[in-house]
Amino acid sequence: MGNIVTFKSNGHTCDGYIAGSGPGVLVIQEWWGLVPHIKDVVDRFAAAGFTALAPDLYHGESSTEPDGAGKLMMALNLEQAGKDLSGAVALLQERSGNNKVGVVGYCMGGGLALVVASLRPDAVAACAPYYGVIPWASAQPDWSAISATIEGEYAEFDDYAGPEASAALQEQLRSLGKTATLHVHPGTHHAFFNDARPEVYDAAASAAAWDRTLALFRSSL
Repeated sequence: MGNIVTFKSNGHTCDGYIAGSGPGVLVIQEWWGLVPHIKDVVDRFAAAGFTALAPDLYHGESSTEPDGAGKLMMALNLEQAGKDLSGAVALLQERSGNNKVGVVGYCMGGGLALVVASLRPDAVAACAPYYGVIPWASAQPDWSAISATIEGEYAEFDDYAGPEASAALQEQLRSLGKTATLHVHPGTHHAFFNDARPEVYDAAASAAAWDRTLALFRSSL
């Protein structure tokens, strides 16, 4: 449905998978890389009426094994990733003709969704982190810079971003005057939205989260 595109990234280039037309939605990968599941999510947003783009933050690398994915994530050049994400925002603005962009990310990508919302408050109007994890101490966002409406989706049983962590983040954001609601789905596990992983996928929670994210983007962009 979509195609691979190369876009400018502050003196460099980055590839990404893009599909659709309409308001722009930046889709940020899990630690696995730009795998078929993420491309499928892009296609779903395209079918729902958006221009969706998933940048390849690993620049051609990916993994199907947790050890390999963990190594790729920890080796990620965060400065370059920030440039790639900002370049992706610019491409979405150009393709959609709309300065406002929504961002959604999963696991590692959920954390990076919050990062890009802090880096590009001029553009990111809505942010939907799914069980967002920020494992890098150097990548903590400037929470005060965020202007987007934040509506996140988190799991009850999550060793990485559990209910206590999401509640603390919600309180921190609200204390700064941000519009933020982080929903916890009972009985779910980390990565419950990933239907390519039947051991953790939860169809009901995924449908509820998906509908809420679409509503957020449609009302904000």
